Amino acid sequence: MKFEDNLKKLEGLVAKMESGAMSLDDMIKAFEEGRGLVAECQKDLDSIRLRIEKVTKDGAVEELEA
Repeated sequence: MKFEDNLKKLEGLVAKMESGAMSLDDMIKAFEEGRGLVAECQKDLDSIRLRIEKVTKDGAVEELEA
């Protein structure tokens, strides 16, 4: 799944949980699913961060250190 899709799904889960309309069991399941989505989003962000290049003032390109 793409980062944006995971983020939208996570936002949807948070909205449902904040609405108070979920049972405790459903809320726990949503929380567990949300933790997995957060982990996927973080993995994607870490990967993207490693691909970013920094352009210096003189126009040279430097790899961003991890």
